Amino acid sequence: MAAVNIISGIILLIASVAIILAVLFSDTHNSGLNSAIGGSSDSFFGRNGGNTREAKINKATAIIVIVFFVVALVVNVVSAYLG
Repeated sequence: MAAVNIISGIILLIASVAIILAVLFSDTHNSGLNSAIGGSSDSFFGRNGGNTREAKINKATAIIVIVFFVVALVVNVVSAYLG
């Protein structure tokens, strides 16, 4: 049981640091009130939205968050059943 706790703790630590770094590397599109009312004017990136650096960082962030929550749930379930 101790080995599972250590391995899952290391995975959670790595995932949490990766989430922090991914959020820090992501670009905030703070366009102010214009973005809230009129929407975005990024027509060029509409076609190539999946190929941009920002899209790749967003996809990596989503994957890392999913891994983090799955590992956290598995740790809780395992510790509840194995005591």
